[in-house]
Amino acid sequence: MPIKEDHTITADTFLDGIWKDNPVFIMLLGMCPVLAVTNSVINALAMGIATTFVLICSSILISLLRKLIPKEVRIATYIVIIATFVTITDYVIQAISLELYNALGAFIQLIVVNCMILGRAEAYASKNRPLKTVINGLGMGLGFTIALLCLGSVRELLGSGSLLGFSIFGAQFQPWVVMILPPGGFFVLGSWLLLFNWIREHNKNKTQQLEQKGTS
Repeated sequence: MPIKEDHTITADTFLDGIWKDNPVFIMLLGMCPVLAVTNSVINALAMGIATTFVLICSSILISLLRKLIPKEVRIATYIVIIATFVTITDYVIQAISLELYNALGAFIQLIVVNCMILGRAEAYASKNRPLKTVINGLGMGLGFTIALLCLGSVRELLGSGSLLGFSIFGAQFQPWVVMILPPGGFFVLGSWLLLFNWIREHNKNKTQQLEQKGTS
């Protein structure tokens, strides 16, 4: 008996990807670009927008074709669809700015194997209608972009003393060079994960206390 699709669209359809199911801080997906390209805000923003574009476009097409794609070749089909939009993104970034294209390097092409995008294709786009898929994909993409910006802003601020290329601390500031190197990416990511886990546990404990007071 076929499973009945749930077409209900709520605020959580969009907001889950930003907080509850944030692909970086909660599900730990797409860690390669998160650590590799977040040494500046511009790189982080560009990668976030590029990934969001691929996620939304591929999800729409997969949702539209979900009943036509044979189950036996669904993963291969998803990868081909994702690769098509990654190629478009690659050429667009190259046309807009060669400097940005060189800064992002091979990580643009590696969007093809980003487990966040393939995971959304398999778990969500293939089971829901296009509108609901777009809203959810936009939330996931925004959540991914916010996570990249969180890392990029801290790493650029401490590693270069600037934000978006503008000096913040002045010429007297001694940059923490380690922050724009790979070890700095791990350190900043770990710090953000610690903060997010603390907030989640704090909210969880607060909710439990309110429930206990309500039942007493």
